[in-house]
Amino acid sequence: MKKVMLLFFILTLFCSSLFSVSVNAETIALAKNCKAAYLCDAMSGEVVYARNETAHMPIASMCKIMTLLLCFEAEESGKISFDDTICVSDRAAGMGGSQVFLEAGGNYFVKDLIESICIASANDSCVAMAEAICGSEEIFVKKMNERAEQLGMKDTSFSDCTGLPKEGQYSCARDVSVMLRELLKKQAYYSFSKIWMDEMLHSGGRVTQMANTNKLIRNYQGCDAGKTGYTAEAGFCLAASAMRGGMRVVSVVMGAADSKTRFDGVSEMFDFAFANYTSKCVLEEKVLQEIKCEVSGGKQREVSVIPERACYVFGNKGEEDKIELEYNVTAIKAPVTVGVEVGEVIVYKNGVECDRVVLLANEAVSKRGYFDGIREIAENWIL
Repeated sequence: MKKVMLLFFILTLFCSSLFSVSVNAETIALAKNCKAAYLCDAMSGEVVYARNETAHMPIASMCKIMTLLLCFEAEESGKISFDDTICVSDRAAGMGGSQVFLEAGGNYFVKDLIESICIASANDSCVAMAEAICGSEEIFVKKMNERAEQLGMKDTSFSDCTGLPKEGQYSCARDVSVMLRELLKKQAYYSFSKIWMDEMLHSGGRVTQMANTNKLIRNYQGCDAGKTGYTAEAGFCLAASAMRGGMRVVSVVMGAADSKTRFDGVSEMFDFAFANYTSKCVLEEKVLQEIKCEVSGGKQREVSVIPERACYVFGNKGEEDKIELEYNVTAIKAPVTVGVEVGEVIVYKNGVECDRVVLLANEAVSKRGYFDGIREIAENWIL
């Protein structure tokens, strides 16, 4: 496809007032009582703070972030539905550690199993879902590692889908942030991640109470996602995300000595990010008046375009950033439906690409017929 339009807009962003003072995260110690810490912008991945971020360590139940990602991707692809029922195997029901005490041979809704993984870190539900999606946990784990490779998680190796101690399983704070950022793209995830308490219903009226292991969901303003982890080998771990205004950040801590330390460490990094950084909208989700897409063979020769989503650029408060927007629009043939992809916007921050946003057709165009050509000739003749 031929590029038919290239346009640069230069925007100067003032992320805060002139009286704001930027703080360099390299000069301070955040989550210092944790063995590793990582803080970044959720959208761009821009790093705010990192310490020991590539060290190979056990991550316990934070492994379930990848398990959940594959569950939501399977639902998106149509392989499973939230309303499907799954018959739980003896192996899944027999998993130890965190669990919701599923019954072997019992039937459970996919949505309930996913919820129990999100809020109760249920190992039995993880294995049940792995078997439902891939036939066995072993094949599912292979898929976990393949997905990790696709995401560029070079310091990660999965050996099971639960995070229970097993030889050859490790990750790092940076890679955990990568898979959590990918999971955060799944809007359906938030329907489960923000639940504080619920019940898992079993046959015969038996009930398992569930409470969210991520206490920041209730105790930190804006926190709506994340996954805890604990084993004696891994210590206390947490990967979480919080959003205020238009800015979402991801924080990861590993190897804390106790649960309070991990929550304090993540909260401290959240506080630092929201106090010293901002996210400014540089592209609104509305029709772009200056940009048109050419249409060939249609009843009209061009259509208006709209970004698929708004774009926010992350940066230090009080610092000036140069933002460039490059619009690439491709000519299309009629018929055109509303929402069809017609190009993209590449966003640059200080000369470095930081985002790409798909451009969509905002109008429908029917194919030009024989009589449309006759009518046009007649109108031009009259003129």
